[in-house]
Amino acid sequence: MNAALLNLLRRLVRKGNLTVFSSSGEQVILGDGSGKPATVRIVDAEAEKAIAVDPSLRFGELYMDGRAIIEHGDIFDVLSIAKVNGLEHAATVSNMLVALQHVLRQQVMSRMPVNRNRHNVAHHYDLDRKLFNLFLDQDWQYSCAYFEPPGISLDEAQLAKKRHITAKLLLEPGQKVLEIGSGWGGMAMYLAESSGVEVTGITLSEEQLKISRERAAKRGLSDRVRFELQDYRTVQGRQFDRIVSVGMFEHVGIGNYSRFFRKVRELLKPDGVMLLHSIGQVCKPWATNPWIEKYIFPGGYIPALSEVLPSVEKTQLLVKDVEILPMHYAWTLRAWRQRFLARREEVVKLFDERFFRMWEFYLAASEAAFLYDKHFIFQLQLSPSLEAVPFARGYIEAKERELIEFEKTRPPLEPVDI
Repeated sequence: MNAALLNLLRRLVRKGNLTVFSSSGEQVILGDGSGKPATVRIVDAEAEKAIAVDPSLRFGELYMDGRAIIEHGDIFDVLSIAKVNGLEHAATVSNMLVALQHVLRQQVMSRMPVNRNRHNVAHHYDLDRKLFNLFLDQDWQYSCAYFEPPGISLDEAQLAKKRHITAKLLLEPGQKVLEIGSGWGGMAMYLAESSGVEVTGITLSEEQLKISRERAAKRGLSDRVRFELQDYRTVQGRQFDRIVSVGMFEHVGIGNYSRFFRKVRELLKPDGVMLLHSIGQVCKPWATNPWIEKYIFPGGYIPALSEVLPSVEKTQLLVKDVEILPMHYAWTLRAWRQRFLARREEVVKLFDERFFRMWEFYLAASEAAFLYDKHFIFQLQLSPSLEAVPFARGYIEAKERELIEFEKTRPPLEPVDI
């Protein structure tokens, strides 16, 4: 086995039960024997060198290419052992230099004036719609579900998420709502049907735009729910009673937070309310994992709250409520991953084996991040007005009870056309 890789593994893998076979057939058993065992075979000597130099990027690439093979357990088990031991933060001199290159490149790109948002969004969200139908819930909610009460199904948890957010928006019939990052239209349709509001949803994905318009027309909502292909920065000449953004803030980029909240303040009426739902981290990450940034979410960045709130404060928007959901995305990702694995043959037929392994790695790595890196969801409720939101949180639960009664009479959702 490559000497640098062997030294790295022996020095860092102290917990767990990991067996590694080198390209020469050498077997190395690592860890303290605890937990679920996993075995990795590295196919060639060049792969060993690549992992030793840049494990955070190259291991995922080699797994995609079939040059790092999981022979016992699965990729989630291997990544869990890596997370427990901090293996992706391996601190050799060469790794530190490579990591610094990743950080500098991402920090510079996040501050570039050239708008690549549409390109970045298309990279992920304009894939064949059949792919998302394989693992999402019936409403195609591609953000963290809300497993309250615990143990409910993915579909029930995604409905609970929409209900919880709607309750925090304090909607009144006839109000105008802006949804920044409208996905496949499910949230906008729920807001309109449950609360009698008019919703404008904006997206940078042409495929999401097409599907959203199809769904709204099918439900007879085209007069109250409109979708536009537009960047939030270009919305002009309008103000809204409410603004909601779910799972989009991760794509804004740390260099644009002040611009984002200034725009929210500009678009929100003086007594308006905004609900922002985003992934967060417990400390400043400085950069996204380079494999995720390259293959899954180019331009993405998951902030610490300490990086977000200063930009909110500069706009003099009042933080009316902060809620932290610490485990709900891990449960969501596990459900997605299990569904995705169960449809392997269909994914391979749509794309190929390499694509399947890429998305398996993405879902497994994301779940591991929420379990071991303590990623979480935060919901920020913002308003320019002191009195726009009640001074105690009881209204949220009361409104959720009302929405549950509405859901009993709501016509069932039609499957998304694929």
